[in-house]
Amino acid sequence: MARKLYVGNLPFNATEEQVRELFSQVGDVDSVKIITDRETGRSRGFCFVEMENAEAAISELNGKDLGGRKITVSEAREREQRSGGGPRGGNGGGFKRKFNGPRQ
Repeated sequence: MARKLYVGNLPFNATEEQVRELFSQVGDVDSVKIITDRETGRSRGFCFVEMENAEAAISELNGKDLGGRKITVSEAREREQRSGGGPRGGNGGGFKRKFNGPRQ
């Protein structure tokens, strides 16, 4: 079964084809997904690679140079759930004062 790898410190101009070519040196690559900014469409500098030979990819490619940058390769983890507090956080935000009864 294919395992998902996280690839960090990716050059911003790296293509899926370049990543696929690098990772295919250690095994068959099922998919490559470069993560981009929703608004600008530019790469965010990391991607996910799915492949069978994940251990070999981690040991052989972690720290490898790609486009002048040393990439980091590790097993992908599940994304942590974000709290639903909105932009101000979960505590209501704003100024807090004690309630000492009705205003005079």
